Amino acid sequence: MTIQDFDIQVATAQHADFAPMICDEMAESAKARGTGIAQRSPEYVANKMLEGKAVIALHKDGTWAGFCYIETWSHGDFVANSGLIVNPIYRKAGLAKAIKHKIFGLSRKKYPDAKIFGLTTGLAVMKINSELGYEPVTYSELTQDENFWKGCTSCVNFDILTAKGRKNCMCTAMLFDPAEVQKQYEEKMKKITHKATLLERIEAAIKKRLEHVMAFDFH
Repeated sequence: MTIQDFDIQVATAQHADFAPMICDEMAESAKARGTGIAQRSPEYVANKMLEGKAVIALHKDGTWAGFCYIETWSHGDFVANSGLIVNPIYRKAGLAKAIKHKIFGLSRKKYPDAKIFGLTTGLAVMKINSELGYEPVTYSELTQDENFWKGCTSCVNFDILTAKGRKNCMCTAMLFDPAEVQKQYEEKMKKITHKATLLERIEAAIKKRLEHVMAFDFH
C-alpha cells in the first residue's frame, strides 16, 4: 500500500455520508491517545465539506481514508487546520503528511493573509508542520477568540489549561505567519543579491587587473 493508492481531494457534498464515520474515528483516536479534542458533530463536519473547507482522502476502492478541515477565527485573521484523522486500516502509508500538505495549500489559497496555527501533542504532526514553515510559539501569539478556546473544554487537559491562565498546556502551539515568511524570503533574496553584486565587483576588478597586465605585457 502506497500513497498512490489514494485520491486526496477537496471534499464536497458528495462526501457528506462519510461524516458520521469520520467523527466516530476522531473520538476513538483521541480516547486512544489519552487526550481530548474539540468534539465535532457529523453535521458540523458535513457542513465543512459543503463549504469547500475540508480535504478528504479516499482509497481506490472508495472507502474513506483520511480527513482534515479548516476553521477560521478572529474574523479570518487566524486559520486552523483541524480534525486531522487517518482511518486506522490505512495508517503508515504517508497519508497524514499528504493530507496536511493539501489542507495547508487550500488554506493558503482561501486565506492568503491569515496566520495558520495548530495545537498538537503529536510529534509526527509537529514534524510535518515544521516542514510547511510553522514555528513553535507561545499561546499568546495564537487567536484569542473565546470560541476557539471553548473548543478545549472537552479535552482531558482542560483543567491544566485554565489553571495556567491559558498561557500553556500539554499541547505545543505552532504558527505559520505569511508576513513573517515573506519578510524572511525578502531578506534571503537581499543577501543573494548582495552576494551577486559583490561577485560582479570582484569579477570586474579581476578583469580590469588582467587588462592592465595584458596591456603592460604588450608594451
